[in-house]
Amino acid sequence: MRLLLLPLALAGLGATRAAEPAIATPACAPQVFAPGVISGPEHDAAPAFSPDGRSVWFSRSDGARSTILESRLEDGRWSAPRTASFSGRWKDMEPAMSPDGRFLVFVSNRPRDGEGPALDGFFMGKSFPGGGGNLWRVDRAADGWSAPVRLPDVVNADPSTFAPSIAADGSLWFMHPVDAGRRFRLYRAPWRDGRFEPPQALPFSSGTTNDVDPAVAPDESFVVFGSSRAPAHDMDLFIAFREGATWSEPRPLGDAVNSAGSDAEARLSPDARTLYFSSERRSTAASGRDAAWNNGKYNVWRVELAACPAARRE
Repeated sequence: MRLLLLPLALAGLGATRAAEPAIATPACAPQVFAPGVISGPEHDAAPAFSPDGRSVWFSRSDGARSTILESRLEDGRWSAPRTASFSGRWKDMEPAMSPDGRFLVFVSNRPRDGEGPALDGFFMGKSFPGGGGNLWRVDRAADGWSAPVRLPDVVNADPSTFAPSIAADGSLWFMHPVDAGRRFRLYRAPWRDGRFEPPQALPFSSGTTNDVDPAVAPDESFVVFGSSRAPAHDMDLFIAFREGATWSEPRPLGDAVNSAGSDAEARLSPDARTLYFSSERRSTAASGRDAAWNNGKYNVWRVELAACPAARRE
């Protein structure tokens, strides 16, 4: 991406389908997700769905502030978003749901002890006072969510740790800066015996280009992520497949998915068949009354991966 939500500082397969109103779409043609509701006039990104697909949590940012909102599918329509119980005070973004729906991991600039100044960040070769991020967890409770708990230092070793994605076995994918903070690289921290093991860089993410926002399938059979590597227009979406103990060479999802601007913040539906992502493109199908949300800021788009030739394993 242009890393718009970090925070807007860098502009430039299970069995349950996510329940949504039926949409007739051409092959590999992204559609705006819930226009005017989830995709609003500010920057919207990173939808995290409950396992039944009937609840969603996502980031909304105006540049100075980022909040995690929630919405529910009611009578075929998504409800007006409201602030999640664990968000609203600090700059929170990029929620990721565990495949079993038991917990959610998100990014926040809140201090590790809950009090004091916001976490500073350093990435893309620049300092961002109050613009850092660590990964925090909330557990699903009978009456909502638990209090947020910061993940351990083995994961949050860098004050600019962003973009979590959770595999079915609890392993955590994310990104943080490398090369003196000039670029982002993707990492995976295995979950074994009730704890995270030291993260390892993904073999297809060398740190020589910006690789961001991994969205890994629950079984880790494939991952979609954003990258500035060739032949990206700006920040484009790429896919890589696991091949035994290693990974295929990432390939772009093609011009049907990637636009001339920034396409990033990849997320998968609970069954890993639908790709959700954020894009600066404008909808050509929108009318004048849609100008409030169809304004060139990040909206959330969706596309069926099976309809896209580049997303098929060879």
